[in-house]
Amino acid sequence: MAPAAERLVWAVETLGVRAGDRVLEIGCGHGVAASLVCERLDGGSILGIDRSAKMIEAAGRRNAGHVATGRAAFQVAALHEADLDGVRFDLVFAIHVPVFLRGDPGRELAIVRAHLAPGGRFALPFQPLDPAATEPTVGRLAGVLEAGGFTVVERHLAELAGGRAGCVVARAG
Repeated sequence: MAPAAERLVWAVETLGVRAGDRVLEIGCGHGVAASLVCERLDGGSILGIDRSAKMIEAAGRRNAGHVATGRAAFQVAALHEADLDGVRFDLVFAIHVPVFLRGDPGRELAIVRAHLAPGGRFALPFQPLDPAATEPTVGRLAGVLEAGGFTVVERHLAELAGGRAGCVVARAG
């Protein structure tokens, strides 16, 4: 299996995953970040959701061992359609999911707030195509989260081989 891209390794490191965390990844794609999260879990679990059945199939294949042990599960669904079964997550993250950068993400932010455990974290790591957009995007995401009822607790910027990256971490306010 191909190694994870530097930006994904950095993003998962920035999340601060704890061993027992219940994690939700919005837009899990091929499941690469989920694999990295699973390496940090001991007693915790991750649910990856994505609107693409093809991506969920790939994520399931990539993480078959983690799925077999119950550490990982994957579901074809957009966030507003996902069967989250009343679970409250310690960490919710979305790596460069456009809904949080464009349009009105109010519905999605309300769903995340409703499914965060007390003290839970919501993280939005990203790597823009234009490195000059990194700092302004951190500011925009922080504003979107604050407008959605979150309190921003961390802002990260990084210089990676492939360009600049950023991440905003918030808690339900």
